[in-house]
Amino acid sequence: MRTLIQNGTIVSEGETYRADIIVNADKIEDIIKTNSTPRGNYDEEVDATGCIVIPGCIDTHVHFREPGLTHKADIESESRAAAFGGVTSYIDMPNTIPQTTTLEHLEEKHALAARKSHVNYSFFFGATNDNVHLLSSIDRHRVPGVKLFMGSSTGNMLVDEEESLNRIFSEAARLDLPIMAHCEDTAVIQKNMARAKELYGEDPDVKYHPAIRSEEACYLSSAKAAEKANLYNAKLHIAHITTSKELGLLNNRNVTGEATVAHLLFTDEDYASLGTRIKCNPAIKTRKDRDALREALTDGRIRTIGTDHAPHTIDEKAGGAAKAVSGMPMIQFALPVMLSLVDEGVLSLTQMVSLMCHNPATLFNIRDRGYLRPGYKADIAIVSNKSKWVVDTDVIQSKCGWSPLEGYSLQWRVTHTFCNGRHILNDGTFDNAAIGETLMFK
Repeated sequence: MRTLIQNGTIVSEGETYRADIIVNADKIEDIIKTNSTPRGNYDEEVDATGCIVIPGCIDTHVHFREPGLTHKADIESESRAAAFGGVTSYIDMPNTIPQTTTLEHLEEKHALAARKSHVNYSFFFGATNDNVHLLSSIDRHRVPGVKLFMGSSTGNMLVDEEESLNRIFSEAARLDLPIMAHCEDTAVIQKNMARAKELYGEDPDVKYHPAIRSEEACYLSSAKAAEKANLYNAKLHIAHITTSKELGLLNNRNVTGEATVAHLLFTDEDYASLGTRIKCNPAIKTRKDRDALREALTDGRIRTIGTDHAPHTIDEKAGGAAKAVSGMPMIQFALPVMLSLVDEGVLSLTQMVSLMCHNPATLFNIRDRGYLRPGYKADIAIVSNKSKWVVDTDVIQSKCGWSPLEGYSLQWRVTHTFCNGRHILNDGTFDNAAIGETLMFK
């Protein structure tokens, strides 16, 4: 199967230029900077006139809820939402039921995705206080790294024993396994929650959520993780950074950072209108913090943009800071939202592509993806800004059926998504038979 994508504006590796892309089977055969259409026989031709053409986005931070929590979401539904959002590869987190903290459960997840995932996939191995001995048995070519919860978490995944932390960082460094860490100090959070309940009742208003999961809670934990990464020469990627103070810990050698779309878009002022729909952990914080994160996108301190896509049913979002669950679905609309921030001048188009496509591939050593290059896998997103549209329940692909962005007007829309050369999203028509591949790591 040969496909010609013609007349598009390519955005890749710091350049923007008009070119045609030839896709042959699952790979990019050629990229031709020319004003004339390449001659040849093609099974399909896609006119990308007036559109931007970028590598498929790589989201290294999702919660697709399978196995065990499929009333909220599952691999099929959320990978479909990913494809509608121009995301062609994702890395899923281990806090499912059962948790991905044994080699057997890791293989079970791979088997599920091999049957159900419409786009490419991989899974972090979850660290606990007592499974460090398993790290040496991980297939480094199939696993991107270790997920470490250094804060309140599901079940026994909170790692709070000093010796366990030392062993995890030491062993990960020895094996050259990146660590992605959720950093919030549990003791600080518990103290803040107890105080909030004394003042405001058993379920404080969600507006107090950022005071409960505070800057102090985030910084203390992130600083501890950074200290251990520097001590053991381990690769640490701090997930969903939310405060300007934490940015000072990033050195882009041992310690790198991720920002999520929600923390780049919302501020604590939005709790008044959106309530628990934007309740997540770590909490969305001040406008000053959000603006500092935005600035860090352009000066290299933040290396990746993820979504922390975490669907829940809308009923589970009822309540306040104590009772409403934390997390929101974001993967389908992340790329259009980030393109809106490009239009606002927050960052450049080439910077956005680096943060959502190139850097995730480079940071986690993903083979042959994240770039538009001959010989690389043909993971491609085509995005148009020809007409405004509004996010509503009719367009939402996530199983939970809601979005914090409902009612938002967006200019950009993903019109085509190719995954491994297969045209899985074609101007609103989805190929339900498409199945992605397991990501491979160098």
